[in-house]
Amino acid sequence: MIGYLTQNHALISAFQQQPRAVAFTRRASDPVSNRVFKMAPKLSEYFSENEAIAVKGSLDRPISGLVMDSRRVVPGTLFFALPGLRSDGAGFIDEAINRGAVAVVTQKIPTPTPAKVTFIQVADARATLAAVARRFYKFPDRDLQVVGVTGTNGKTTVTHLIKHLLNGEQRVGLIGTINYDLGARTVPSYKTTPESLDIFGMLAQMRDAGCKQAVMEVSSHGIDQQRVLGLEFGAAVFTNLTRDHLDYHKSMEAYFDVKTRLFTGHTGAEPKVAIVNIDDPHGVQLVDKIHAAVPGNRVVTYGEHASAQVRAENVSLNFKNTTFKLVWPEGEVLVDSPLIGRYNVSNLLAALATAYGLGRDPRTVLGRLRDFAGVPGRMERIEEGQAFNVLVDYAHTDDALSNALGMLRTITPGRLLVVFGCGGNRDRAKRPMMVKAVQEYADFAFATADNPRNEALTQIFNDMQSGVTAPLKMTWIEDRRRAISLALDMAKPGDCLLIAGKGHETYQEFADTVSPFDDRQVVRELIEIKQINQHA
Repeated sequence: MIGYLTQNHALISAFQQQPRAVAFTRRASDPVSNRVFKMAPKLSEYFSENEAIAVKGSLDRPISGLVMDSRRVVPGTLFFALPGLRSDGAGFIDEAINRGAVAVVTQKIPTPTPAKVTFIQVADARATLAAVARRFYKFPDRDLQVVGVTGTNGKTTVTHLIKHLLNGEQRVGLIGTINYDLGARTVPSYKTTPESLDIFGMLAQMRDAGCKQAVMEVSSHGIDQQRVLGLEFGAAVFTNLTRDHLDYHKSMEAYFDVKTRLFTGHTGAEPKVAIVNIDDPHGVQLVDKIHAAVPGNRVVTYGEHASAQVRAENVSLNFKNTTFKLVWPEGEVLVDSPLIGRYNVSNLLAALATAYGLGRDPRTVLGRLRDFAGVPGRMERIEEGQAFNVLVDYAHTDDALSNALGMLRTITPGRLLVVFGCGGNRDRAKRPMMVKAVQEYADFAFATADNPRNEALTQIFNDMQSGVTAPLKMTWIEDRRRAISLALDMAKPGDCLLIAGKGHETYQEFADTVSPFDDRQVVRELIEIKQINQHA
């Protein structure tokens, strides 16, 4: 579990229901459980008068913890029955009670209700969850300087860069797409921006492990679904906005409006400083919106634009490194970055502008850049002795593909080859746009499966077909491993092969099945096999 309480925790043990015949004697003869039970927090400590529409049962009831998934209920739990896109938590109330929940937060109290359980009716269960979780974990965001990074592309790289640059004498926590660094331990990520309950629980673990700062990716879904509601951000960073998630947001305007909430106080509290990319037209709009909504707030702009406060000049790109002159209001310095590509100039500027906005000297934090090992699955180079370049990247939008391929095109002496696909059950309109981006830059492309999920691959391929502009420069291979193998067979010295779409992911989603699949591991295995066959 990501939270504190495990199945054998003393607080949970104190809530365990005892057999009727021995319950009295055991309780009386177990002073530790009695003491723990009496010290347990009570419902009344976490609900303000105006939050509950109705209460059935006692608010003077002790609880062992908070849960929003009925499968994670343990004795003494307060269960939040949240409405969802696929299922309604109200349908799992009985299961939660059977597992030991002693109280339920819901938007509609069911009838009849068990006398042994307290029901709390609220107008918005998700908003209540965020508020109660923050109180339950003792406001960890007040003890940490939390940096939130939002935008379509670059969030993962920027958060890792910020963490690395700020991570000096004190450890910096991280919540993101690849993993959660909680200070004392690091666990795999299951969601870019987790639910509010998990966010505050993880921030509390970071605080208790000695972290003073935390960096987190903030997705548009996370903002819209109130997962960061009430969270106090020391800084919020905007990277860019391009077409993505329109299956959820329906329009670019709605998508942008959701992102804007993070900066204007509509998530409960405006950040102390906003870091905004003004090379992106949406960034320029965002600056205006921030000034209009919270005129007293500090804004630090970054980019290559001449008016950016933190900017890059004289950018030089190649396959080994990137150099540029970093300029900020109080100084300038030459930067030699191990990250390749112009969009990584923007990512690095975002991290440096954030450090600057938080009061750090860019010269000082830049000293840590030479030790930056990169981000898994983000332009990750695979070196297995082959005579050509192989890179694995997470690019899965037309803009991300254009940026990645446009950069590789300028520094690749030979041919540029691409393996890519489009995810199932996602925005269908972006599929032909992704194909057009690939065909604009690649000499040859292998269209294949990404994560088809519950959608037929034939349907995905059909949607992609309308973006084809040069059919002789593309082939369609359903099996992703075979597509990668064929691309490796085609590659010659001086060529560059980009395997795009999945990056750090170690699985493929097919309908209700998740199969192990790591582009990086597959490439290494295939190269080794091909090298053995060549020398056989």
